[in-house]
Amino acid sequence: MILNLDPLFQPFGNDTSVLFEQFTFSGGEPHIKILSDLTAVTTIKISTRIRSFNDMGLLLMAVDAVKRMGVEELHLILPYMPAARQDRLMLPGEPLSVKVYAEMINTMNFKSVHIFDPHSEVTPALLERCKVISNHKFIQRVIKDLDQEVVLVSPDAGALKKSYQLSAFLGGIPVIEASKQRDVKTGALEGFQVYEKDLKGKACLIVDDICDGGGTFLGLARALKAKHAGTLYLAVSHGIFSKNIKALKQTFKTIYTTNSFKDIDETGIVQIPIKEVM
Repeated sequence: MILNLDPLFQPFGNDTSVLFEQFTFSGGEPHIKILSDLTAVTTIKISTRIRSFNDMGLLLMAVDAVKRMGVEELHLILPYMPAARQDRLMLPGEPLSVKVYAEMINTMNFKSVHIFDPHSEVTPALLERCKVISNHKFIQRVIKDLDQEVVLVSPDAGALKKSYQLSAFLGGIPVIEASKQRDVKTGALEGFQVYEKDLKGKACLIVDDICDGGGTFLGLARALKAKHAGTLYLAVSHGIFSKNIKALKQTFKTIYTTNSFKDIDETGIVQIPIKEVM
């Protein structure tokens, strides 16, 4: 059976969904009540999208509830891993956030934890029994939708290894290397570089795991245009889009993402359901 904690996110459909009620107490505590009869159920897949500590709390409560009903084997489908970007200590006094979330998930003792295109190798190293789903099928879908020759743009050094692995999967699409600098104290981005003399009007597809405020991609787009890039496209596995939506849509002909973090209904943004690329 499947327990979709986010009713709008059903990566495996809802034919055999576990029924439940959820609410938040006046003190702020998330609560859940399982309504389905789980007497003969031994295995459950749980899917969710964690966008707040309340979402994590609901997951913890749901796991405790179904275990108390006798379910022995649980699998977690968590496409967007919260705090995956906070995977190293930059300044004294900060937490290693991804480890905090990973330890909470590990305490639930899932048989498997499926995550989609994690920010770095740190997340799967911290999660027990982690199953990583790459962005390969997602980008394959994007390339098919574009129906034109493009070069892949790796936005920074951290994405370079994944970019070449993706290129190999796609049959050897050329990779353009780029870089940026970030002030660790302020978070400001600067110093965008594209390591290609002249792109000669080639269509460029920037591929990355997360788009939050979009500063990386707006800065990189300017650097690409300075090297005579043609049409620009953007594909991000996890679309947060906290700001700069208008500027991003003006800069990129089409933006591609999945529903791993939230549902998006925006002209110029194509959202591919996560169930089609897992």
